[in-house]
Amino acid sequence: MQPVVTVGLDGSPESLAAAHWAADEAQKRKLSLRLLHAWPLLAPEPTRVPSEVDQNYWAKRLVHTAQGELQARHPGLVVVGSLVAEDAQNALLQAASESEMLVLGSRGLEPVESYFLGDVSMPVVARSDRPVVLVRAEPREDAPASAAANRVVVALKLHGSSDDLLDFAFHTAAARGASLLAVHGRSVPLHARVPWGVDHDVTEEIKRDAQKELNKALRPWREKYPQVEVADSIRLANPAKAVVQAAEDAAVLVVGRRAHRHGLPSHLGPVTQAAIHHGRCPVAVVPHD
Repeated sequence: MQPVVTVGLDGSPESLAAAHWAADEAQKRKLSLRLLHAWPLLAPEPTRVPSEVDQNYWAKRLVHTAQGELQARHPGLVVVGSLVAEDAQNALLQAASESEMLVLGSRGLEPVESYFLGDVSMPVVARSDRPVVLVRAEPREDAPASAAANRVVVALKLHGSSDDLLDFAFHTAAARGASLLAVHGRSVPLHARVPWGVDHDVTEEIKRDAQKELNKALRPWREKYPQVEVADSIRLANPAKAVVQAAEDAAVLVVGRRAHRHGLPSHLGPVTQAAIHHGRCPVAVVPHD
């Protein structure tokens, strides 16, 4: 199967925004786009029936309308519609395993009504073995135009492997012609706290050590993607807060999660949870070892 970006469609404004974002991303990456609508009650496809008796009419219309709109905006993009008579979560997980990335609509912390986000999106994010990108319906109207609007931000923990995370982040930045900001947040340890604030010598040592680790992690990727302008930031603050603030006006925020292991419950860490719920830009969640 050719490399593809898959987007889940449920007819909500969020999923349609996700489809437009996915089309842009597929075109930048020179991939095809698959529009997936999954519903267990879809009927087996009949040979020839009039629309008034076709049980799948509205599902087909949803996909075909989005397909036509996206192809009109992206004439060179291959867009394929797919109707699957299966539980949406299972269908999306299967589609994700066959895709470069899966894209879904997101409402952040707003009331959850979308079928994909309410019952499906979070389990899919937690279990997918490929990157899942969550896209909000509306961009921020009050966001000022700035260089950050064409920046990819990646959150790094600096312990354990971060290769999958950095591979996705650098590839995304290169495809967009964007700069990359690598952010590491670290809470100030108890021993660095003094009655009047924090011990400056201790915090400077923490920053120096973290900078060495960050430089080591970024070095091979800077060499692989010399065209990507890279900056980094060490922030002594709550990691989740540091990452969300760094991505305030970013084009994409890339965060990681531990790859799902058979028999163990799925888990999203606090930084990933904060990014999903509070991030204003598209958030890519990348599984890694």
